[in-house]
Amino acid sequence: MTRPDLPSGRGAAGPDAPPSTPDLDVDLLDAPPQVARTLVRGVATGFGRPGASGSLPARRVVLPGVEQDVERLAGFCAVTGGILADTLPTTWVHVLTFPLQVRLMASRDFPFPMMGMVHVANEMTLHRPVRVGETLTLSSWAEALAPHRKGSTVDLVGEARVGEDVVWSGRSTYLVRGARPQGDVPADREPGAATGDSRQTGGAPQVEDGMRVTGHGPQLGVWRLPADLGRSYARVAGDVNPIHLSALSAKALGFPRAIAHGMWTHARALAAVQDRLPQAYTVSAQFLKPVLLPSTVVLRGAMSRRGGELSVTSRDGSKEHLSMQVTALP
Repeated sequence: MTRPDLPSGRGAAGPDAPPSTPDLDVDLLDAPPQVARTLVRGVATGFGRPGASGSLPARRVVLPGVEQDVERLAGFCAVTGGILADTLPTTWVHVLTFPLQVRLMASRDFPFPMMGMVHVANEMTLHRPVRVGETLTLSSWAEALAPHRKGSTVDLVGEARVGEDVVWSGRSTYLVRGARPQGDVPADREPGAATGDSRQTGGAPQVEDGMRVTGHGPQLGVWRLPADLGRSYARVAGDVNPIHLSALSAKALGFPRAIAHGMWTHARALAAVQDRLPQAYTVSAQFLKPVLLPSTVVLRGAMSRRGGELSVTSRDGSKEHLSMQVTALP
């Protein structure tokens, strides 16, 4: 159902408050979309969409009254290496909003077919810690259709509120190769800025004060990723894209083996420094090179209560899979 009359402001917000939700029609849900079913519908209706010459849906999808499934949350923490606590991981709130993104992308008025869209970057802001017992209103909408040197990018934006207060906001940037809309490529979509291009680091590992260091910073951990990691993450996160589920389905879509979810890598990196993250922060991640399963990867970087930088690389540091920046909010 469509309702344009839900509040879009933040109530009695100060000058540093998060931006208000744009003035869009509202697609109000009474239950989370079933991701697998919605994906199938999106693929089936993907032919004949206008692509870069089209426009984005002028509505936001809203799901009120969201309470936590603690058992599922515990499973997410187990798969991503986090500690189940009384506050929600930032990446878990993204998982909660992901079905709303899928609903938008699967709709017939979304200009791009879902097959071929590549998640190249993600930004999330935790405005304050969100407690497990708090009831959330989730929303998502599409914006920022822009030219890219390889085609087009579009952002799927998410928001979580407690009452009228925005407690979390996120932005997932997708790249669609092919034709691009009119206009110049924005500066933040130039090569090297969330483009999804492969990047490699040069030079041999260095040693400083007895610690193995590369251009990405100190080595913080080594992860051995099993072949079934994609299925394990999909069970708790709901992202059942076939490129993650098996070697057979991944090969059908052009990959030599199944690949790890980018958001698993994102969540695993943040979980590894969970006790050092700021109370409120913005985290930006760029997904650079797929992680084939099974494989061994390394977490590198540094983190403090003021923020820091992290990267996930191949074991020898020659390939960078994920680059991440965390900045504490004032």
